[in-house]
Amino acid sequence: LKKRIVKKITETAISKKDFNELFQPLELTLLQSNVAVKTIEVVKESLSKELVGKSVKRGSLEQAVTSALKKSISNVLVEGDVKDLISEIKASKEPVSIMFVGANGSGKTTTIAKIAKFLKSQKISVVLAACDTFRAASIEQLETHGRALGVKVVKHSYGSDAAAVAYDALEHAKANNIKVVLIDTAGRSHSNVNLMRELEKVKRVVNPDYTIFVGDALTGNDVVLQAKDFNDVTPFDYVILTKTDVDEKGGAILSVSHETGAPVLFLGTGQTYADLEPFNKKGLVKQLL
Repeated sequence: LKKRIVKKITETAISKKDFNELFQPLELTLLQSNVAVKTIEVVKESLSKELVGKSVKRGSLEQAVTSALKKSISNVLVEGDVKDLISEIKASKEPVSIMFVGANGSGKTTTIAKIAKFLKSQKISVVLAACDTFRAASIEQLETHGRALGVKVVKHSYGSDAAAVAYDALEHAKANNIKVVLIDTAGRSHSNVNLMRELEKVKRVVNPDYTIFVGDALTGNDVVLQAKDFNDVTPFDYVILTKTDVDEKGGAILSVSHETGAPVLFLGTGQTYADLEPFNKKGLVKQLL
């Protein structure tokens, strides 16, 4: 990105017209990286404030542009603090409930298993709530993860009330002094009214301490639309994006963070339980540049 801008700037002060011409190739690159249009507009405005009217010597031009780009993109990103979350969980006297939401195929259930593994590594006890009573084999999938991790799964039968499952899991945690309840929910789209209402009911009954949206980074701008839809129905506190190990573009992460205002907590980077990394803002900025 920076090279396209640097090549065209002279030693004279950068005018608004100059900047708009310079930003065109940058805008194309951001679009190709799956950054949403609204997010690009915010980056453009921020970058304009950093560059327009400034006179930079040729020798320090690349450094100035790089610095301005880093600052503009960093301003858009919201980074979740994993250490703070762990501290809050450990300090809580009651079980902490975390509800996970997302579209079909986002990797939500596998992500929950990874979170369970991570929490156990922090000496935090966990129980899983199999609240996806809609999708075939969803309960068995969660149970398979539970057995592999040595974590109990609270379940009912298929077609049963998801909110009741979540409630029972929370009661189990209270009775057995378990610190965290991880609530799996049915993957859904905003067009499935019944499943979206079910999601609202689960949240109303359990009143989870945190809600986390799980999205597939490879779906580009689709994941941005999904995040906005879910945030409208059940506002979430954090974002986890999956399959980022094969997403070379990185724009979806930037866009979801900006469009929802929710901090990105983790990135899924593979298929094993260990393939979960706390989100690092600097790493993404470097990737985009």
